[in-house]
Amino acid sequence: MILDEWTLSLVVLALVVAVLVLGVWVALLQRSEAGLRRRLRRVLPEGESGGIDEILDRQLKRLDGLGERVDALNKLHHELDALSQRTIQKVAVIRYNPFSDTGGDQSFAIAMLDSLGNGVVLSSLHSRTDTRVFAKPVQSGRSKFQLSDEEQDAIKKALAPSP
Repeated sequence: MILDEWTLSLVVLALVVAVLVLGVWVALLQRSEAGLRRRLRRVLPEGESGGIDEILDRQLKRLDGLGERVDALNKLHHELDALSQRTIQKVAVIRYNPFSDTGGDQSFAIAMLDSLGNGVVLSSLHSRTDTRVFAKPVQSGRSKFQLSDEEQDAIKKALAPSP
């Protein structure tokens, strides 16, 4: 089959156009691939070797490990939070002079309470001849023992919201 000159020109022109279109397409694909590589370099850690599937699998395993660590830290946080509720958080000191024959406010009452108002109130009565120390348990801001006015003031002051 012999083609005339006009048909051959059209075939050559079509082939040239096809080659140009393919060249433009290859250039666009290379540009797209370069952009993809740039984005992958930002996402993947430096020095990683292997294929993208291996790298992503390692990252997934790391994420699983991090999830387990976060769960363990959350559990520890809740345990510490529960423990901190039972620690001494509220303290107040009232100094006073119960006897007229002594100088200065050397007697005191100290309330040491947790977040629920449980703890102890310590009081010391100082006189010229001796010093007496008392400890009384406190539950929810109250004691089953008789409290002095100063001990009650110390408890109220300790339980008062901080400014």
